[in-house]
Amino acid sequence: PQDARTAPIIVGPWPTYAHFKNLPERERWVMYGSAKAYREALEAQGFVMSEAYDDFVRRVTRELNV
Repeated sequence: PQDARTAPIIVGPWPTYAHFKNLPERERWVMYGSAKAYREALEAQGFVMSEAYDDFVRRVTRELNV
């Protein structure tokens, strides 16, 4: 892992999941899991997100209406 002081920082724009809000609930939860896994994969590669994790979770769950 990279030092947080020198890691690439992703500042957005963030992907939006709002266009999936009309999917059945199960599929929206799958999208939520995918969004979290994608963020985790980026962080595992050393990227740092400027959007705090709690803000990310609130935004994605709001956009997916879950």
